[in-house]
Amino acid sequence: MTPTEPEWQRADSPLTTPWTDRVDPAAVLPEYPRPQLRRPEWLSLNGIWEYAGWPASPAEPRPVGYSERILVPFAPESVLSGIGRRDEVLWYRRLFEVPESWIGRRVLLHFGAVDQKAEVRVNNQTVVTHEGGYTSFSADITDALRASGPQEITVRAEDRTDIELYPIGKQRNDPGGICYTPTSGIWQTVWVEPVPNERISSVEMTSDLSGVYVFPQVTGGAQVELIVSPPNGDEAVRVRGTAGARLRADLPEPHLWSPDDPFLYDITVRLLDAHGDVLDEVASYCGLRTVEIVPDADGQPRIAVNGRTTFLHGPLDQGYWPDGGYTAPTDEALRFDLEKTKELGFNLVRKHVKVEPARWYYWADRLGLAVWQDMPSLAVSFAGPPGHAPDPLPEGQRRFEAELREMVAQLSNVTSIVAWVPFNEGWGEFDTARIAALVKELDPTRLVIANSGVNCCFSRADTGAGDIYDDHTYVGPGEPHEGDHRALVDGEYGGLGLVLEDHVWSGPPNAYEMASDSAHLTRRYAEVSERLERLVSDLGLSGAIYTQTTDVENEVNGLLTYDRRVQKLDFDDAANHNRAVIARGSHPEVKTAAELAGEASDSR
Repeated sequence: MTPTEPEWQRADSPLTTPWTDRVDPAAVLPEYPRPQLRRPEWLSLNGIWEYAGWPASPAEPRPVGYSERILVPFAPESVLSGIGRRDEVLWYRRLFEVPESWIGRRVLLHFGAVDQKAEVRVNNQTVVTHEGGYTSFSADITDALRASGPQEITVRAEDRTDIELYPIGKQRNDPGGICYTPTSGIWQTVWVEPVPNERISSVEMTSDLSGVYVFPQVTGGAQVELIVSPPNGDEAVRVRGTAGARLRADLPEPHLWSPDDPFLYDITVRLLDAHGDVLDEVASYCGLRTVEIVPDADGQPRIAVNGRTTFLHGPLDQGYWPDGGYTAPTDEALRFDLEKTKELGFNLVRKHVKVEPARWYYWADRLGLAVWQDMPSLAVSFAGPPGHAPDPLPEGQRRFEAELREMVAQLSNVTSIVAWVPFNEGWGEFDTARIAALVKELDPTRLVIANSGVNCCFSRADTGAGDIYDDHTYVGPGEPHEGDHRALVDGEYGGLGLVLEDHVWSGPPNAYEMASDSAHLTRRYAEVSERLERLVSDLGLSGAIYTQTTDVENEVNGLLTYDRRVQKLDFDDAANHNRAVIARGSHPEVKTAAELAGEASDSR
């Protein structure tokens, strides 16, 4: 009699979302995971994997074999994983077969993210190692594949959360207050694709108000071809250049991207041989958009999108789920939070100390939400007095800077991202001016908020770095008065809480101010918004971030409950106030695309 094979089963959950029961183990997050570099053939490796995990302590016995089943890409701490506990050493295994149609091509294995360290083996050969829990990585596994039959993938991950010196955002081994349950191991899509020997490895894109620059990174080939088309499919521009060249496509009657009009062009990039035959082809997309700091009529520095002073207003978005942890249960769920943000009249979202899967940014681009992208912070102790956090140890600084570089490169093509935020409230802060300058050097096309909450908590003395002075005041909103080259924003305010029974996490709820019911919360939100609207005029503010989109674990200051089942205040009333704030801080005159394109052309 053979032993019974272990089966995957969802762990018990104290709180579910509308999508918890829609997770299909045979088709987990089946959407193409990389919208900005698409090929038609690929194979998802999400689903049920063999699993073994244990604490890093040598006193703990190591299990024999893979005694459990885990649903990838959900971290073992999550209920959707089927494990429901934290492990520090994690082993994954699964078999897959290479389709016969792929024979003769190279095969690439991709990981969206594995937290914190990963070693990947194919048929017992190490094909790639990676450090850092927020950035993607890949390996050419062709030479490790067997000639036929099942191929074995094993992944060894190690994640000690805040014990090790890695960027971790708000993950903590002992969650509570403003810190939350950690995410370990694989937490984004795993997949394979076939590619030709001579191929397009990546595509870098930047845009202005009249066209797009495209820089394909290629292996082999003689020429590259760029085709830009509006969504109706009619070709707008086709240009060619030598392989490895940077291509420029000037668009007739350019249609700009903005939160009010999120227009995106389709991009096709082809690698050609000397005879003009296609060796490789990828699909992508791009929006035409600029962001800069400009003085208003009174000389106050303001944020301008596409040459127009635009007040950016949105929620703090932390991207946690009661069923999936860092990982949304479905693509519909991933899109849901952004759709609700639009419904609330916002034009911005601040992605707080987390990097999302590529499809989250795809939906921000499509729906029309500008994004301030935080770098996940190193751990910081909240035990000491404010303003006295020591510099992180050199190893932590090295890892932070390495992953910061990877993050900027990985997300550089995202149209909706208009600002980078390397530090938040001094958490793990070091060399602030140098790091802000580094980010600007890596990406001169976007704004830099050197330290969000420069007035707050563990922040160091203000160095004047970056493009934006960012105030955190709760309940606020704050009243920044800095008089230098930077635009002024209230990077965090609000935090109005409401406890709704049957929709809360375990543990004591917390918020900066509690409301008694939905009507009370709606009234207080209106009062705070009206004060913000006055400050926009009085101080010349350029942006504001309300805390927050949803409740997160013990925090109950969301506009939605943590399970996404209840809107906690009157959305129509809140949206009217949000739109009024945006209107108060935005320039009423809108230049035509032709005028803006002419100005851009004159400046080149």
